[in-house]
Amino acid sequence: MARIFCVANQKGGVGKTTTCVNLAAALKLAGQRTLLVDLDPQGNATMGSGIDKRALQKSVYHVLVGLATIDEARVASPTGGYDVLPANRDLAGAEVELVDLERRENRLRDAFKQFDADYDFVLVDCPPSLSMLTLNGLCAADGVVIPMQCEYYALEGLSDLVNTIKKVHANLNRDLKVIGLLRVMFDPRMTLQQQVSAQLESHFGDKVFRAIVPRNVRLAEAPSHGMPGVVFDKAAKGALAYLAFAKEMIERVKTL
Repeated sequence: MARIFCVANQKGGVGKTTTCVNLAAALKLAGQRTLLVDLDPQGNATMGSGIDKRALQKSVYHVLVGLATIDEARVASPTGGYDVLPANRDLAGAEVELVDLERRENRLRDAFKQFDADYDFVLVDCPPSLSMLTLNGLCAADGVVIPMQCEYYALEGLSDLVNTIKKVHANLNRDLKVIGLLRVMFDPRMTLQQQVSAQLESHFGDKVFRAIVPRNVRLAEAPSHGMPGVVFDKAAKGALAYLAFAKEMIERVKTL
């Protein structure tokens, strides 16, 4: 049975999609069968995986509203090698439609129950808000990976997110837990980032992943080529960090 992990943070621009796409590709390179679920109506994870979101016949929207199964909607990433349950602007309409549907926060979980394909990892890229889409991701997941920048505002947002996860755990998904925090866009030259990083380690202990993703131009360039950064330039510092993160993730899952 696949382990399902949400990559979530209510703050925008913290590298959720970059983390999802590169972790999926790095896990695939490590021999893990991986599915990436794009739950963001912007469809950036879909495009970053080399899939044209405008040409989709079926997407995660059709799965959530019951018009398709995961098996019918998934496509293979031509550049990353993993499978993708893609998204496009149709997904924005799902927010409104889900309100009137039964088990609205469990639509994604129910879709996974009807799906028996063999994956080791399922990664869910959540939108940067606590919406019905994010709630579907959290209700379907075994755990949450939180990418965050080492800045003051990020700490503020982190406490809100942890409280949200506790509420979902208490009321909707007893299996949900924080798997770990990933420090991204890290610049070791900035004293503040070093201080926030040290605060995270002292407060969250071994919940903080050892891998640290630096600011890296090659990672930022990769989506314009429709490729994960770990495929676009394997030798780049950012790519090496995500490859290390994938190995750490595989080891951490063994202990859950």
